[in-house]
Amino acid sequence: MKKDPHDNNHISTDDIDLFRQSISGAKAFKQDTIRFTNKPKVSQAKQFSQQKKQHQSEFFFSDEYVPDIDTHGTVSYVKPGHDSYLAKQLRRGDYVPELTLDLHGLNKELTKDELAGLIHECKKQHYYCACIVHGIGERILKHKVPQYLVQHPDVIAMHQAPLEFGGKGAVLILINLPQSDEFRR
Repeated sequence: MKKDPHDNNHISTDDIDLFRQSISGAKAFKQDTIRFTNKPKVSQAKQFSQQKKQHQSEFFFSDEYVPDIDTHGTVSYVKPGHDSYLAKQLRRGDYVPELTLDLHGLNKELTKDELAGLIHECKKQHYYCACIVHGIGERILKHKVPQYLVQHPDVIAMHQAPLEFGGKGAVLILINLPQSDEFRR
């Protein structure tokens, strides 16, 4: 006959005595768990990194500067001193973006930070081409993103993305990467 696991009333007195003998030397231990009431502080290195990123985005991307590029039609820009053929190559899709940044739902201030972060990451990872999807919507970012990108010294070319990368709702950019001694030969 099986015992009912929910029936605890039938424990024999021998079992209770045996249990008490086995724990006779046990002592209650002191609770020493520490509970933090304040949030942990952000490390100085991380705080400095955030300030540097914010400073870079404010320095490079001004709302007051309006470059002489047409943002109402097809966006096309090549930095002076670089081959104008780069814009045509971007238009044809000769360059495939290695990173894509989606700006849907962001305001202008967050967009500046994200653009600065994208360009920094491209340089860090040695990515030459990136795609920025700004969407169409109310056309605020569609007009502002190219104006911001023209201001950045590391953006050497940009063009409205081909359809497979976003069409009128995106731009492709080329980043000026530092050349190492290995590539200069």
